[in-house]
Amino acid sequence: MVIKIIKSILSSNGLVTAFGLVALIMMVSYGIAASIKQKRMGSAIAIIIGLLLAYVAGKFTGGSKGLADIEVFAGVGLLGGSMFRDYAIISTAYGVKVENLKKAGIPGVVALLVGVLSSFFIGAIIAVLLGYTDPAEITTIGGGAVTFIVGPVAGTALGVSSEVIALSIAAGVVKSVLTMIITPFIAPIIKLDNPTAAMIYGGLIGTTSGVAGGLAATDAKLVPYGAMVATFYTGLGSLLVPSLGFIIIRTIF
Repeated sequence: MVIKIIKSILSSNGLVTAFGLVALIMMVSYGIAASIKQKRMGSAIAIIIGLLLAYVAGKFTGGSKGLADIEVFAGVGLLGGSMFRDYAIISTAYGVKVENLKKAGIPGVVALLVGVLSSFFIGAIIAVLLGYTDPAEITTIGGGAVTFIVGPVAGTALGVSSEVIALSIAAGVVKSVLTMIITPFIAPIIKLDNPTAAMIYGGLIGTTSGVAGGLAATDAKLVPYGAMVATFYTGLGSLLVPSLGFIIIRTIF
């Protein structure tokens, strides 16, 4: 009886339940990070736990939405949806000071172009090495190497299969997680300690979630600057990859 009441309360307040679950995961993740004396890895550990929970839930329910397929955790689908994602990106951008944003100037623009193109062609090369020969599929996987948002955008525009789109998302997620883990360790080496450096870094790497998480573990004050440019990176990639990127790949193949 008690279990049914608790289940009913959690199901009726799905979004609140989702926030509570995320808070619990973050608490456990940072507890694990602290126990191994690597507090900066808390965000990366949280993402890994989230992916594992989604995998287990998928196996258990046979669905395609991870934890959201379980009635009690249906609110996770809303919390992790595009609405909250876009809200988080926009709200983060409000923390930017215009005078610091202007300092990026030409280096920031160059970083964006170099970051998008280099990630795309590296992803395309890996796709070819994996045996893909269709230009649309190669472009989609290359887009996934840009970010896990650009990959699906390109794949949908070019009409590739859901399996290839899923692979492009996986490539982007791996990039995001690696960025979160590596950023705090390389920050002192590359002098990632000021807003201008954070913007250039966001332009070169691009994955908004990875850059934001990595900079949060390095210096929280740098997050808005890196995330701001990384957001432009995603937009630029969504424009260039299905158009110019596809034309280049199709010409080669």
